[in-house]
Amino acid sequence: MSGFGEKEGVREVDLGPQNRLPPSISSSEETATYNHPNVHHEDAITPEAERDVVALARKLTKMSTSPTVIDNPFNSTDPRLQPNSDQFNVKIWVKTLIQIISRDPELYPNRTAGVSFRNLSAHGFGSQQDYQKDVSNLWMGGIDVLRNIVGGGRPGGKRGERKIQILRDFDGLVKSGEMLVVLGRPGSGCTTFLKTIAGETHGFYLDSESDIEYQGISHELMHHDFRGEAIYNAETDVHFPHLTVGETLSFAAQTRAPRNRFPGVTRKQYAEHMRDVVMTVFGISHTVNTKVGNDFIRGVSGGERKRVSIAEAALSGSPLQCWDNSTRGLDSATALEFVKTLRVQSEISGATVLVSMYQASQSAYDSFDKVTVLYEGRQIYFGSTENAKRFFTDMGFHCPERQTTADFLTSLTSPSERQAKPGFENRVPRAPDEFVEAWKKSDEYQKLLHDIAAYKEEFPLHGPQLDAFKKSRAAQQAKRMNVRSPYTISVPMQIKLCIERGFQRLKGDMSNFFSTVFGNLIMALILGSVFYNLKEDTSSFYSRGALLFFGVLMNAFSSSLEILTLYAQRPIVEKHSQYALYHPFSEAVASMICDLPLKILTCIFFNLTLYFMSNLRREVDAFFVFLLFSFACMLTMSMMFRTIAAVSRTIYQALAPASLLILMLVIYTGFAIPVRDMAGFMRWLNYIDPIGYAFESLMINEFHDRELPCVGFIPQGPGYEEVSGLQRSCTTAGAVPGRSTVNGDAYINTAFKYYYSHLWRNLGIMFAIMLFFLATYLIGTENISSARSKGEVLVFPRKQLKKRAAHGDSEAGTVSGAVAGSEASKAPAAIHRQTDIFHWKDEDFGSR
Repeated sequence: MSGFGEKEGVREVDLGPQNRLPPSISSSEETATYNHPNVHHEDAITPEAERDVVALARKLTKMSTSPTVIDNPFNSTDPRLQPNSDQFNVKIWVKTLIQIISRDPELYPNRTAGVSFRNLSAHGFGSQQDYQKDVSNLWMGGIDVLRNIVGGGRPGGKRGERKIQILRDFDGLVKSGEMLVVLGRPGSGCTTFLKTIAGETHGFYLDSESDIEYQGISHELMHHDFRGEAIYNAETDVHFPHLTVGETLSFAAQTRAPRNRFPGVTRKQYAEHMRDVVMTVFGISHTVNTKVGNDFIRGVSGGERKRVSIAEAALSGSPLQCWDNSTRGLDSATALEFVKTLRVQSEISGATVLVSMYQASQSAYDSFDKVTVLYEGRQIYFGSTENAKRFFTDMGFHCPERQTTADFLTSLTSPSERQAKPGFENRVPRAPDEFVEAWKKSDEYQKLLHDIAAYKEEFPLHGPQLDAFKKSRAAQQAKRMNVRSPYTISVPMQIKLCIERGFQRLKGDMSNFFSTVFGNLIMALILGSVFYNLKEDTSSFYSRGALLFFGVLMNAFSSSLEILTLYAQRPIVEKHSQYALYHPFSEAVASMICDLPLKILTCIFFNLTLYFMSNLRREVDAFFVFLLFSFACMLTMSMMFRTIAAVSRTIYQALAPASLLILMLVIYTGFAIPVRDMAGFMRWLNYIDPIGYAFESLMINEFHDRELPCVGFIPQGPGYEEVSGLQRSCTTAGAVPGRSTVNGDAYINTAFKYYYSHLWRNLGIMFAIMLFFLATYLIGTENISSARSKGEVLVFPRKQLKKRAAHGDSEAGTVSGAVAGSEASKAPAAIHRQTDIFHWKDEDFGSR
C-alpha cells in the first residue's frame, strides 16, 4: 500500500466530478443491494460511521506533527480498491474517497444541483398541416422567410402558423440525489418537459412567467456558464460505433478529469481508473474491449449500450440528468436493470435524475422517489411515488388488480382506459382541465408549494450556492481557463484528445480506410487505361487536356462523401457539446488532421498510377508539381464540402446545394467551356472555381516550355507532296506557319488563355479559398446545430390545402385533436358480419 505526500497533514486530491457524494450516501440501501460479481457490499456506511469518519478526518488535518497516511486508490495494492480485482469493494472505495474529501472541503467543494420550477409553461409555433414542396411553389418558402425578417424575426412568422401551448403551469421540486419518473402518453409533453429542465429549448419557447431554479442558480446562467451540468439524453444511444466501450468511456473521463489530482497520477491514469470503477459498478467490465456498435455494426447488446450511456453521463460529472424514454426497445428485465443502474449512480454521485417512461414495471417504478403525471401538456400530479396511487383512488378511480402503479397512472390520461369506482362515475374528473383543477385544490399541491418556497428560501437566487458552484467548477478547470467556460480542459487539450480518439476510430474501421485507397487505385487504373501511353506529339494535345480534366475532378470530388460522414457523427458531437466535453470545432480540427493519412495515401496512389500510365510529362519537378496541385485541390474541395455540411441543418439541405455546386464547378472548370468562350457575366463562376485554378496549373505544368512534333498539316493530301514547309501550317492551335512543331505555351495560350505566370498565383488563390472555407467550416460547426424535430404534420398538394382551409375541413383539427363539423357526428362504418364457420377434424401434421 502506498501513502500520500503530506503537508501539515493535508492531502491534495480530488474525487472528480463523478464522485460527488451527497449527505445521504451513507444510508443508501440500493447501492448495498446492487448485484455484481466483482462488487462486495458488506461494510455499509451508517450515518454514525460517516460522522465518525468525518470527525476523525478533521482531527487528523490539524495533526501536522503526526501526518496520517491514507491509501491512494490509484496506486494502492489493496485489491479492495482496485476495480479490476475480484475483491473490489465499492463501499470501501467510496469510504476512502469520503475520508480524502473531508480533509479539505474548501479545496474540493461538493457540487450538486436540484431543481425547482413554478408556473413552468412552454409554447411553440406551427401548423398541423402543410403543402408539398415542388418546383412551382419552392420559391414561396423564401417569401415566408422575408416576411419573418420584416416582422422583426417574430417566432412563428410563417403564414398559417399559430401559437401552440405545449406545457401549462407545471410545478415541482426534485432535490439533489432524488429520482423523478415522468409518466404520460406520447404527445403529453414528457420530452418537452425534460428538454426544458435540461435547457434544450430549440424549437419552442418558455413563457415569461416560468420560474426555474437550480439550487440558487437561474435557468439562463445554468445553461450558459454551466452547460454540461444539466444534460438531456434522448431515447436513442448515440456513440461512435467503431470505438470500444473502454475507449468511449476513457475519452469522457479524460475530458472531465479535474486539474487537482493525486501527485504522480496523470490525467490518463486518473481517467482509466475512474472508467474502470464506473464500468465495474455498472456491470460492463467485460465489454471494455468490445465495440459499442449500432444498428448496423455489431457491438454490445442494447441493454449494455444503455449502461454505456449511463456510464458516460456519470463520468461527465453532470449533477442533473434527464433521460427521455431510454427504456424503449428493452425488455422488462433490462429496463429494470437500467433504472437500478441510475439509482446506483444517483446514490453514489448525488446526481438528480429525471426519467420519462411509457411503460414501467412495478419494481422500476418503486426505484424512484417522486413521480409526475402529464395529460395533454398539463400536470395532474407531482409527489412521492408512494402516495400517487392513493391520491387518485381517493379521488374515485379504480385500480384493477395486478395492474402496476405506473400503468394505472398512465391509464388515467386515456378516457378509454381509466375506470371509476361504482358511484363515482359522475364525480371523477374527465377532461384534462378538470384533472388540473382537482390537483391544484388538493392538500398535496399545497404541500408541494410549501416545499418549493422552503427550498427557494434555503437556496436563494444568486446566493452562496452560486459562489460554491463556481468555486467547485474553478477547482476542476485547467489553468488559465475562463471561469465562465463550461469546459473542464483547454482547447489544445480538447483537440489532442479528439485526435487520439480519431485515430482510435480509424484503427477500428481499417476496412473503410483500405477500401477507399484501393477503390481510388482501381479508378486510376481504369482512367489510365483509357489514356494509356499517350504519344508525345500534337495528336495527344486534346487527350492530355481531357486526362488532366478527369484527373483533377477525381481528386476534387473524392471528398464529397464527407458530407455524409459529418452528418453521421453530428448527433454524437452535439451530445458531447451538451455534456461540455469539448468544443465542436475541436472535433472539427481533429477530424481534418485524422483524415490526412487517408487523403495523402489516396492522392499518392491515384495520381502516381494515373501520371505514369498515361505518359504525362516525365520530369521529376513536373510530377511533384502535379502531385502538389492535385493535393491542394483535394484539400480545398474537402473544406468546401465540410462547410456545406456544417452550415446546413439537415442532410437534405446539404445535398441539394452540393449537387448544384458540383455541376457548376465541372462546367466552369475551363475544359468543357474554355475561358475564352465564357460569357462575361458567367466568367465570375470560373473566378471562384478552385478546380478551375487547379486545372489551369496542371495544363501549364504539362505544356510549358515543350516543343512537340505536329502530325497534321494543311494543305495535305494528293497533289501537295511537294509543298514546302513555309507554304503549309500545323492544324493545332498555337501553331506557327512553316514550323513542324508546336510550342506548348502557345497552345494553351491560344486554346485556353492560360499563361505560365499564373502557375504559382493559382496555388495562392487555392490556399486562400481553402482558408476561407476552413474558417466558415469551424464557425458553422461551433454555432449551427442540426434541425430539431418539431413533430409530424399532414402534407397536401398546395391547391388542396387552400380548399381545405377555405371550407374549414374537419381534418384540420385543433391542438387537442378534437374533430370539428359534421365529421364528428358521423356514425362509424358498419363492419360486415362474418357467419362462416371454420373447422377441421382428424388432421395429421407430420414433421420433417
